Amino acid sequence: MGIFGFGKKKKEEACSCGGSCNSDKKNETVEVESAIKVLGSGCAKCNSLEQSVKEGLQELGMDTTIEHVTDFTKIASFGVMTTPALVVDGKVLSMGKVLTKGEVVELLKKARQ
Repeated sequence: MGIFGFGKKKKEEACSCGGSCNSDKKNETVEVESAIKVLGSGCAKCNSLEQSVKEGLQELGMDTTIEHVTDFTKIASFGVMTTPALVVDGKVLSMGKVLTKGEVVELLKKARQ
């Protein structure tokens, strides 16, 4: 007996299968994420870093698909407090600095060994 609503409440099932279909997972959206991200507000420094990264990727013969993340909550989720920042394969390689093409090439070589 639940006095004042403190008793156990029955959990309602979303479907008739009893929860074996993992309906929570079906409702999740799947995002295709780029392996290389430039984090920043979209300022001139951020755009300069993005251009350097594109040139470095082109020099190495890699795919030049770069995601430019401008949402500050996503940027903070990487632990980045100063922008621009470069993220490769989920790892922050640089933050608070505009890298040259040569610096980008060296970082990408180390990250992709």
